Amino acid sequence: MGKMRSFKQQLTFEERLKESTDIIAKYPDRVPNYFFTIAKPIIPSIQTTIDLCRRAGIPVIYTRHCHKSPADHGMLGEWWNGDLVLDGTLEAELMSEVGCRNADLVVEKSTYSAFVGTGLEESLQGMGVKEVIVTGVMTNLCCETSARDAFTRGFRVFFSTDATATSSPDLHDATLKNMAYGFAYLVIAERYARTDLPELEKM
Repeated sequence: MGKMRSFKQQLTFEERLKESTDIIAKYPDRVPNYFFTIAKPIIPSIQTTIDLCRRAGIPVIYTRHCHKSPADHGMLGEWWNGDLVLDGTLEAELMSEVGCRNADLVVEKSTYSAFVGTGLEESLQGMGVKEVIVTGVMTNLCCETSARDAFTRGFRVFFSTDATATSSPDLHDATLKNMAYGFAYLVIAERYARTDLPELEKM
């Protein structure tokens, strides 16, 4: 405790993918169009992560943030002065670039965490998942909160440094420091894109 993971430790996901017999779930925060400007620069890294997971037989789980009635606005409604992503609007539509398939699980959420009131934990447990990779937007809100909740629920967390994004570099970097200090192994999509996959495809 009290020390950040070293750079070498941050990249151990490459080796763990080759050796692990556990299922690893990856759930980008399924990047609704509301956040398109923030998400656009990281779409290639998200696509890389998704492709690697699919080729390895790793389940890809998406989350979609939307509000269906004032009853689910909660503190977000107060904090953001009612400026929320409402279900059924164009802003709540999902970006085709992240390539969700009909068979993929889509978790709808109405707060930062992908675990609160969504059944995600039960779904992961039902699949035998013990480890998760977090990608998407925003780094310091939905991604960080979901990663923390995954950690406290006993999942090993891998947090992508280049497949997450937020409104400023300072906020992004602050989250990465928090994650590395006590919650997650940092991974880099650009680096594990070059991982040799024969062993993964046999998993």
